[in-house]
Amino acid sequence: MKPLIVANWKMNPTTLAEAKRLSDLIKKGIKRIRNVEVVICPPFIYLATSDKRQATKIKLGAQDCFWEEKGAFTGGISPKMLKNLGCEYVILGHSERRRYFSETDEMINKKIKVALKAKLKPIFCIGETEEERNREEAQNVLKIQIKKGLAKISKKEIKNLIFAYEPVWAIGTSNPCDQSTAQTMSLLIKKIISQLYNRNIARNTRVLYGGSVNSENARNYIKEARMDGLLVGGASLDAQEFIKIIETVSP
Repeated sequence: MKPLIVANWKMNPTTLAEAKRLSDLIKKGIKRIRNVEVVICPPFIYLATSDKRQATKIKLGAQDCFWEEKGAFTGGISPKMLKNLGCEYVILGHSERRRYFSETDEMINKKIKVALKAKLKPIFCIGETEEERNREEAQNVLKIQIKKGLAKISKKEIKNLIFAYEPVWAIGTSNPCDQSTAQTMSLLIKKIISQLYNRNIARNTRVLYGGSVNSENARNYIKEARMDGLLVGGASLDAQEFIKIIETVSP
């Protein structure tokens, strides 16, 4: 299975010209890299400007979607719209959405269902806060997030879903999770999937790591922690750094 490297640009950059320049630099920089699947998730307003001819090299993803296909939902973006623009992936349940937009596990579950129906591959983000980890509640938090997020998701559907373990305390803090802890949480995620579905599905489920990823620690998360890929935030806004991350994880 190829490592999956996902760039989450969040609310950056602030101009279309910057977005195009960053995208072009990345495309040029990874032209000769093989055996790594790369996805870029820019802000919604830049999705329509993406060059679909590059879809086989760099795939397109969105940072969120609403749980209805269409209707009177001001400011909402439906998964059908994303699919029509060439998106293959969509990030759902990111801790920043949970924190700043008060998204609940139930809301995330509805988004996952409608994204799967639109033939998108959800990147389902889960992770504990620093307070929860200090109270030794991390494993229980993940169990709850996974079980509620996957409510009424079938065995057939789960095969198109990717998990991203993002400890909230590591995101944007320059304090990445150590590889041992990341591996433990990845194994926990697969154990829960095995209990909810079966071992074969768990074995083939991709689990990414996200949280202060850079070119110095990227390889260790893939080689040592045995993660199936990375969800990269701030470092993906630096073309050379992001290219270096991709190079270091290339088999």
